Amino acid sequence: MSPAFTFARRELRGGLAGFRIFIACLALGVAAICAVGMVRSAIEAGLDREAGAILGGDAQVSLTYRTAREEELDWMRSVSERVSETVDFRSLAVAGDAGADRALTQIRAVDALYPLVGQVTLEPAMLLAEAFAGTGDLPGLVMERALSDRLALAPGDTVRLGTQDFVLSAVLARYPDNSAGGFALGPRTLVLRDDLAASGLLEEGTLFDADYRLDLPEGADLQALEDEAESRFTGIRWRDIRNGAGGMERFVDRLGAFLVLIGLSGLAVGGVGISSAVRSYLAGKTATIATLRTLGATRGVIFGTYFLQIGAITLLGLALGLVLGAGIPLALGPVIDAALPIPAEFALYPRPLIEAALYGLLVALIFTLWPLARVEQIRAATLLRGMGGAGGALPRARYLLATALLLALLIALAIWFSGTWRLTVWTAGGIAGALAVLALAAQVMRWLARLARPLAKGRPALRLALAAITARGGETTSVVLSLGLGLSVLAAVGQIDGTLRRAITQEVPAIAPSYFFVDIQPDQIEGFRARLADDPAVTSVDAAPMLRGVVTQINGQPAQEVTDSWVVQGDRGLTYSAAPPEGTTLTAGTWWPEDYDGPPLVSFSAEEAGEIGLSLGDTVTIDILGRPITAEIASFREVNFETMGIGFVMAMNPAALAGAPHSWIATVYAEQEAEGRILRDLAEAYPNITAIRIRDAIETVSRVVEGIAGAARYGALATLLTGALVLIGAASSGVRARRQEAAVLKTLGASRGRILCSFALRAGLLGAAAGLVALGAGILGGWAVARFVLETEFTVIWPNALVVVLGGALASLLAGLGFALGPLAARPARVLRAQD
Repeated sequence: MSPAFTFARRELRGGLAGFRIFIACLALGVAAICAVGMVRSAIEAGLDREAGAILGGDAQVSLTYRTAREEELDWMRSVSERVSETVDFRSLAVAGDAGADRALTQIRAVDALYPLVGQVTLEPAMLLAEAFAGTGDLPGLVMERALSDRLALAPGDTVRLGTQDFVLSAVLARYPDNSAGGFALGPRTLVLRDDLAASGLLEEGTLFDADYRLDLPEGADLQALEDEAESRFTGIRWRDIRNGAGGMERFVDRLGAFLVLIGLSGLAVGGVGISSAVRSYLAGKTATIATLRTLGATRGVIFGTYFLQIGAITLLGLALGLVLGAGIPLALGPVIDAALPIPAEFALYPRPLIEAALYGLLVALIFTLWPLARVEQIRAATLLRGMGGAGGALPRARYLLATALLLALLIALAIWFSGTWRLTVWTAGGIAGALAVLALAAQVMRWLARLARPLAKGRPALRLALAAITARGGETTSVVLSLGLGLSVLAAVGQIDGTLRRAITQEVPAIAPSYFFVDIQPDQIEGFRARLADDPAVTSVDAAPMLRGVVTQINGQPAQEVTDSWVVQGDRGLTYSAAPPEGTTLTAGTWWPEDYDGPPLVSFSAEEAGEIGLSLGDTVTIDILGRPITAEIASFREVNFETMGIGFVMAMNPAALAGAPHSWIATVYAEQEAEGRILRDLAEAYPNITAIRIRDAIETVSRVVEGIAGAARYGALATLLTGALVLIGAASSGVRARRQEAAVLKTLGASRGRILCSFALRAGLLGAAAGLVALGAGILGGWAVARFVLETEFTVIWPNALVVVLGGALASLLAGLGFALGPLAARPARVLRAQD
């Protein structure tokens, strides 16, 4: 390698001419991946740092639908220095004259020890105990500004929860144990648990979660305590500071992995530009390579010379990308931190730097090895005749094997870093498929252009454009690949984004109920129905009894060891019914007789049962209020959750749940103009019930989806920017050929306008072709994600689709025209003399 190193060092003295696009593509792709990784690491570090505050203690024992029994409390007090109890549920906050204003709120009823960890910040500043003291005869509460503003409340005003009046003492600015990260359906209200005694909100059967935060001794064995708690008691859920953020941390990790994979798509686009830049650079080194070969340089020396040069340029591109990818999040850290609803700690983290560097290095190797290997095959005589291309011969087998191994290593690293092999393999397959389809499209376009040339008779500009498209070694392949892959990613993201928006904001409201009503007591349900029966604005009322339970075992095995389905990842609603509810469609098995009083039976949702692998006769054990009930699966039935109506994964025979305290849930379908009146009437008659307005829930979900879609769009735009750089590189590398072409055409009498028109037609046709292929790839990718990941119906979003096609044509046209002005201005005589 000594001669190769010497030659490479001397050639690098000439500067970076020819490698600017190479460096820009690599740096941009690496920077995008690094920046996403830095933000993800900052959030993960913030969540780890604030794990205790987010959780509210060193550990938490959660119960659904009930409070802890005495033996459970005794055990918690035996292992913890302090135990704080909170009760979490939803209700309506009522304000204004005659209760005119109502809004959904997430209430946390706390005790005097709250918070065990962290601080509550109030506006105006005061202690939480002072806020709860209230004024006069009314106890106090605090609520988030979003809720107080919606109800037009200020500190000192009166607000009602259930049948109890409170005074708003302060606005809740910040509080610990916020594991939802701001994604709850309603803004938060804090109130003392004892002050809710007269509100009627915590009756038997009310839907609530009881959380017990533990202040553990230093050095406590968290795993041992978790094992002991789960072995001694049923129906409890244990969390501790090892996973304090819970689902929020998983969400951040999965979103980060998704964005990194989009970044890898952008890096693959950059790889096309890298490969094109290497080919162009080597083509310009024809004379140098020929001289070295004639002087006796071996294949290894030639390969090593340019491998070392490109390796040095790669390291420069990686360094620039890492500096940008790490520097931008650090510089914008305070701004990002202020905008996030969860904590973040911005610093220089090694993992995203290593991840981005490895991705960039592997992509650079994969896309440069092939053109380098093909140059090694070319004989000196071929080069001296000015035929610098490598022809159509494949590289030697060892280079093909090395490329395949590098690609496998890249995919393996992506799976390891992302932790989601399925999404990674689908992404890699999508990129490879898109590249293959685009390469095929370039060949098809050459073939169609060759067929269309006779039809262009009498149209010289079009004929010249078609001839340039069919030219071997022209820019057709590089333009279609670079622009097409970037547009494919953008098209897929646009289709996914549009599908989500349509599903949430257009399709669902047309079929969804106006309100969900929960916490209806059994002795209230008949009166509830009667109040709505004669209202002409109400089109339908559905109601069902509801309990909540945790699936703990399947066929006698721990449920979470059997499946990772969402059904076993927490408590689930279930109902009972003597006869099949109206509209029930059984897919297998039979419903129990109306007077059945034997061992517990359950009807299971057919789709979820298929995912878990359940069969008729299997058993599931459900913990309900601390009581395990093992039921045999008697039937499977269709459950459509997309209508947002009442749907239960599990329905049991009534005798199995006899005596279990429960409430009812109801959906009311009504005209939109009457929704406010209906809510006021029902809330006045039954202050304890909670109404969830479906449109408000949809808006909350829409905001979350908008954030995800916005992040994905930024990633797609980075990919598109890389594609634009590659397009510019392809156009600039063709300047020499266009200069010669223009000189010949001018000599033959062609006007500048005609030559410019042929350049424009060529660029526009190539861009339109890339856009059309990208549109097909984007629609296919969007359908696959909607069908297999989001599990929703897919509809082509045609405005997004048209923007992709027109954008491709316009981008190619502008790049082509931008690099056509120089060749047009060149004098033919000087160009042709230089060619001779």
